[in-house]
Amino acid sequence: MTRVVGILLTVLALPLAGVGLVLILGGLASLAITLWVGSTYPPRGPFVEIAGGRLATIQDGPLDGPPIVLLHGASANASDPMEGVGRLLAARGFRVIAFDRPGFGWSDRIAGAEAAAPAVQARLIAEALRRMGIGPAIVFGHSWAGALALALALDHPDRVSALALAAPVAMPMPDQMPALPWYWRLAVKPPVAWLLSRTAGPPLAQHFLPEAARRVFQPQPAMPDYAERARAALVLRPGTLLANVQDLLGLPAALAAQSRRYAEIRVPTLIVSGEADPIVRSAAQAVPLARAIPDARLVLLPGIGHMLQYVAADRVAEEVAALSRSLKGTVTAAPADPR
Repeated sequence: MTRVVGILLTVLALPLAGVGLVLILGGLASLAITLWVGSTYPPRGPFVEIAGGRLATIQDGPLDGPPIVLLHGASANASDPMEGVGRLLAARGFRVIAFDRPGFGWSDRIAGAEAAAPAVQARLIAEALRRMGIGPAIVFGHSWAGALALALALDHPDRVSALALAAPVAMPMPDQMPALPWYWRLAVKPPVAWLLSRTAGPPLAQHFLPEAARRVFQPQPAMPDYAERARAALVLRPGTLLANVQDLLGLPAALAAQSRRYAEIRVPTLIVSGEADPIVRSAAQAVPLARAIPDARLVLLPGIGHMLQYVAADRVAEEVAALSRSLKGTVTAAPADPR
């Protein structure tokens, strides 16, 4: 009997040992990727100290130019909008400030898992803008950050002179968020997600990064130098992978509550979306959002996909410049926060 038990324990230990080996190898690969990413893509702009940590920025353009704040979408960082449309806006005379959202790029994940809510990230961005003495400013939000830009306008209107929303995610999306299979529900549990993000997550994400770039650019071909320009590998680090999952899973509930308030928005609002966007479909997001915000201007770009800040950068920059001209005479910079 003892021998039988011993054999059974040995058999059971084999898969457990295999799992342990995978976790160890994944952990080593994760550490190597983290070190490589950090050395290859160091911070490119000044940090802003706020309560609980600091937010990273990339900035361009004249200091006395009209300010515009760029906020990036999921799986990205401040380089994504800056290298797409931001440099064009800087060349037009804007003071461009692109933020790494909390937990992305080089920004701290202030407030932990609670930072998955656009309202929490809006509070942190608003505090940073106050510390910088910036606002009211045009706020540009792409994709996930469309919800963030809207939260800024709703909860911190003193920081926002106008909204420029590119392929925004803003409306409730019950039909776009099917029930997760059991293994995903397990994978996103806090202890499991933490473990996966520090073992198998980074090498798997690195493997699929080129395919993700191809899909997000459809129907246009992916730009050959996009990953380098946008410093896309910054998303591969464990903390950012975990923040990304939290943000994506937390968004539907946040939108269900936030979308009821869009009629309160009074700042000029521009919504630009690609009619061929397979990621954030304009018919489900941009079109109803334009109806929900008083006097919002909707621009639909035929044949353009999700990455319009790259594939239609000139058109987007011109629309933002026109929005800025409509604000002529408004205050563009607030006094610096004395705290």
